[in-house]
Parts: sequence; structure tokens; C-alpha cells
Amino acid sequence: MLKKVLFKFEPETAHHIAETGLKLLGNCKIGKKYMEKRNFISDSKLSQEIFGVTFPNPVGLAAGFDKNATMIKSMKSLGFGFTEIGTVTPKPQDGNPKPRMFRYPEVNCVQNAMGFNNEGIHTVLKNLKKLYPFEIPIGGNVGKNKITPEEFALEDYKVLIKKIKDYCDYLVINISSPNTPNLRDLQNEKFITELFTMAKEITNKPILLKIAPDMEAAQAIELCKTAVNSGAAGIIATNTTIDYSLVPNCQDFGGLSGTCLTEKSYLLFKEIAKELYGKTVLISVGGISNGQQAYDRIKAGASLVQIYTGLIFEGPSMVKKINEELLELLAKDGYNNISEAIGADLK
Repeated sequence: MLKKVLFKFEPETAHHIAETGLKLLGNCKIGKKYMEKRNFISDSKLSQEIFGVTFPNPVGLAAGFDKNATMIKSMKSLGFGFTEIGTVTPKPQDGNPKPRMFRYPEVNCVQNAMGFNNEGIHTVLKNLKKLYPFEIPIGGNVGKNKITPEEFALEDYKVLIKKIKDYCDYLVINISSPNTPNLRDLQNEKFITELFTMAKEITNKPILLKIAPDMEAAQAIELCKTAVNSGAAGIIATNTTIDYSLVPNCQDFGGLSGTCLTEKSYLLFKEIAKELYGKTVLISVGGISNGQQAYDRIKAGASLVQIYTGLIFEGPSMVKKINEELLELLAKDGYNNISEAIGADLK
């Protein structure tokens, strides 16, 4: 019923309505408790210790939904085991011209060309300081401002890491969004080496690299290896795709996510995991909308998975369903804890 109502609105307007609802839920103790009881699966079989913190289940919210850290309080009510805010930039920015978000319900896909629209690190920090540390782990996803020239990009990331490091459980470097001009050009070994070398001098907090799905597997593997060798604590694969052949009659700009990305993201993740499983923490994101898909990524080497677009089409009970299905799959394979299934296909 909620989906029918929201889908009558333009996608970005629907997102703002959902944000308002989730902010209200987060501040309503009775509603929050009711939704937590309804959606949050509490089972030790799904719990893991990663980065020195407890992830009560392996399903998290991907960056892009909660850009300004305004909805964290309600994430447990949706069933999430962790959440990732951002992408946040040093200065506030409006993002790209509208319309910049499009739904393709016939194929359960979304196309977004938002362009890191957010209120800037100062506002986001104020929001984080009010509630960190939280009941579930919080990741902070950071990116450079659109107006920052490529040669000064390192300085943007330096500012962001210094400011946000004490108010999240892990950080994510976003150089893989297709919606900031030339951002993906930073996906090169020289910049990644400089970036993680600089980051490790600032903080011991785990910092991960998020990569795009549109590069050759060999190139992606080399970049990920470079990041890990330079101090990255993990890899998140993948961001949205600019392979517009995946959705008929879509726009020719922005990044596609959802069902169209499932196979592409999974195949690249598997190749990366073959090389890096056991050497770093791997998180898989892209087109995951059910327990089997999440389990496939986990068996391929993912310690955690993230979702976003599936939530738009499947609704707020989606995370609960995924976790319930994961428990069934674990029992079927005779595992006592999710950690035993991680990388099972590689052992």
C-alpha cells in the first residue's frame, strides 16, 4: 500500500517523503520498538565481530539513501545490521540538475544521477555526534566536492577523514560514483596509494575502498590489491553501473542499480574475492534483493552485504526476509554461524 502511494510521486520526492517518515519513526519510541520487534532478527547465528565491533546481522544499508545521517535511528527498525551514511563532501552541494532519478519498475531498477547532493561534513557531523556510538555499526562514505580539481582531490579526502573518523565505525572512500565528473579517473594505482598512505597516518579506523563495476576484472583486482597493500581495511564491490545496455530505453547518464546490476556485480565480486578473500574484509553490494542472492555473495567471500534499490521495490520487510532466508540456508548447509559460510565456495 505504501509503495503504491510513494510510486505516484516523482522518485526524488518519494525519497524525501520516506526520509521524513523514517525521521519521525526514529524519534517515536513506541513506533520504533514496534518496528524493531517486527523487522529486526536477533539471532547469534547471524552475528559477527568485524573491525572490532559487533554486526548483529550481515545485511546493511548502502550509501546514497541516508546522505546526511538523518535516518540512523530508524535503521534497526527496518531490520538492518549496520548502516552507511553519505556520500558526504567537505562543502555542501546541490548535486546535478533535476530530474536526476528514474524508476524502471518493470525490471526493478533505478537510475540516479544525483551527484553527491548533501549538506556537507559540518552538518553531517552534528547529526552523527548526537548518537554515535549507536546500537548498530555506522559507516561513513566520503567523496570529493564536484568543484574540487582532480589535483586537489587528496586534500578533500584528508579533510573528511580527519573530521569523521571519530564518529563512525568504518570509513569508505568513494571514487567510483559515475555522477561526479572525472571522479572515476581517480581509480588509478598512484592516487589510491597516496590516498591510503595518507589516511593511515591520520587514523587507525578501518577505511575501505568502493569500486565501480564497469572495469575489467584484472584492472579491478590490481586496484584492490594496491589499496589493501597501502592500508585499506576492505573492499566494497560494487557501485552503480554505466552499462546502459542493461535496461531498455533508459537515460544515457547516471548510474543504474537494482536487478539489472545483480549478475554484473556478482561476477566482478567473485573475481576480486578469488584474489583477496582471507586477506581483507570484502563487502558485496549491487542487485541483492533476496536471501539466496545474499548467501551467494557470502559464500563467494563477502563478510557483509548491502542493499538499497531492492528496498524501493520490495518494501520495509525486505531485510527481515533476507535474514530469515539466510538462517534457513545456514541450517540447510549445517553452519552454526554466518562466519562459517563466508568464502565457502573458495575453500
